[in-house]
Amino acid sequence: MLFTIAVILVLLWLLGLVTSFTIGGFIHILLVIAIIVVLLRVIRGEKVL
Repeated sequence: MLFTIAVILVLLWLLGLVTSFTIGGFIHILLVIAIIVVLLRVIRGEKVL
């Protein structure tokens, strides 16, 4: 479930880069959260993909 959330957050971040629609640093905060979630899964030894 965490990986799914991370993928959604990364997709939203990429959408923010492609379009000119950005809400300040909100999209970049989403990217940071997504990276943290993936790192937590790797540290816990869970399967990432």
